[in-house]
Amino acid sequence: MDPLSDTIALLRPSTAIAKPITGRGRWGVRYAAHDAPGFTIILRGECWITLEGKEPVKFQKGDFLLLPSTPAFSLSSHPGLKCELREPVNAAVRHGDQEGEPDFVSLGGTFRIEQVNAPLLLALLPGFIHIPASEGRTGRLGRVIELVVDECASDDPGKEMILQRLLEVLLVEALRWRRIDPDAVATGVLDGMRDPVLARVLRAMHADVRTGWTVSDLAGIAGMSRSAFAARFADVLGCGPAEYLMRWRMALAKDALIRGAKGLDRIADEIGYESASAFSTAFRKRLGCSPGRFARSCAGNGSQ
Repeated sequence: MDPLSDTIALLRPSTAIAKPITGRGRWGVRYAAHDAPGFTIILRGECWITLEGKEPVKFQKGDFLLLPSTPAFSLSSHPGLKCELREPVNAAVRHGDQEGEPDFVSLGGTFRIEQVNAPLLLALLPGFIHIPASEGRTGRLGRVIELVVDECASDDPGKEMILQRLLEVLLVEALRWRRIDPDAVATGVLDGMRDPVLARVLRAMHADVRTGWTVSDLAGIAGMSRSAFAARFADVLGCGPAEYLMRWRMALAKDALIRGAKGLDRIADEIGYESASAFSTAFRKRLGCSPGRFARSCAGNGSQ
């Protein structure tokens, strides 16, 4: 798999909540921040979403919003309305007038991801991705959104399962979206994969994580001088090649430990350490605890 697919596979995303959110008339609600990727697809009408510290943004039918880590935000029928604090619920929500046909309909919810490696997702993207219908509908993501809308309008058998799978595909498509906020700082695996030179390097590193890659080795793959490559890698990925490799090895190790199917010797060998002892030393230095203690703490708290 490519590095982005590798990363998403470690996150094991699934739809935790997907519910209809409707409204009629004038209404406004606000929510506290929560540590989970959130999404909204506008199915009918329009609304205004205001992220904490940001200006209100108008969302219309077909628009898609992905929040890798959901900050405090407000949702309203019009900008500038006083918003009532609400607690998230798993059931369908109706705002404003409770009688009559809603003039606003959306599908909103959160994704569940493997929390042990959740920082990997946050490293991929800026704070939010807003894909207007006018930009998304002509591409693959737009077609997935259309399938989601069609499924929401149906009562066919298997609706919930189909919706969950479509929303997971939607998450991956959003992560690949190329028109991210131009003011955002561009660092992370996603940006590295968009750079043809660095993409070759990242694929090589992910394909053989056991190799003790040096900057000179990787610069050769990139076809650049050592200094120019190191600078380019750091600018785009936000860290040096050695640090990136260490982070990825530790991410793989954490995933193996929480699954509990491999011994330390095997984990060490698979990620490039000569022995379980060498791996344990590196893990303790990086995570502040032994691999065994880490695995036990995850087992006690649940893997997600």
